[in-house]
Amino acid sequence: MRAGSHISIRNGYLEAAKTALKLGAAAFQYFPKNPRSLGIKQFNRQDAEACARFCREQGLSSIAHSPYPTNLASEDAALREATVRSLRNDLAIAEACGSVGVVVHFGKYKGGDTLQGYKNIIQCLHEVLSDWQGEAKLLIENQAGEGSLMGTTLEELMQIHKLSDRRSHIGFCLDTCHAFACGLWPAAQGGWPELAAKAQSIGYFEHLLAVHLNDSVYACGQYKDRHANIGQGYIGEARFRELLQWARTQDLPVVLETPVPKGMTHAPEIAYVRKLAGD
Repeated sequence: MRAGSHISIRNGYLEAAKTALKLGAAAFQYFPKNPRSLGIKQFNRQDAEACARFCREQGLSSIAHSPYPTNLASEDAALREATVRSLRNDLAIAEACGSVGVVVHFGKYKGGDTLQGYKNIIQCLHEVLSDWQGEAKLLIENQAGEGSLMGTTLEELMQIHKLSDRRSHIGFCLDTCHAFACGLWPAAQGGWPELAAKAQSIGYFEHLLAVHLNDSVYACGQYKDRHANIGQGYIGEARFRELLQWARTQDLPVVLETPVPKGMTHAPEIAYVRKLAGD
């Protein structure tokens, strides 16, 4: 397990990696560009490649996260075209930075035929990856179910993976708050072993390449995506200890997307996560 947190690239990709190391992290996540825009970024390749070298030297793992407007399921032609261009740009940046991949959500489908929404996702993934030859992958993240139930089950994610012509370039990122919010991670005692057994049986773990570690402001099954600090939400310390002791045996980036008080950093929470994992 490589514990870490989301880091700003305000001072560049290399500085983001250095900041992660100062926090005691072994992994970090970053937005490769403006998170509120699908615009194409002409990035500093020297800075990105310096980040990759630093991460290799220090044993750091990183993942990128696509901008908020990204929507694989959209029916809107202009948004879909922008999504494809943006994700190709994200992959190029992630590749230059030496990152595992780019986290992406299904997005939301607003049409009446849900099956068409899934077709849109598969086609969009195909367009993004049709000529991609890099090592960085698209990491599909499970959704909380807020506004749409698409992307809330492991079976859906595996089916999308199976139906993709470019499945070797697709992996998964498990978000713990999302899994709890939609009931995928059961609230009852033994919930993680139950989820883990299902994930193992359908082959999900074979493609799991990252974890978003977030507690939940709301109770299980309320379909609300609101992150809380680890042990301070409805998931709670005991359930996280169970998950993290499993994650400890996996060589995965486990990244916090939790609130940080003004003037503070994620360093204490990263240390706490390691303690729960038994490191």
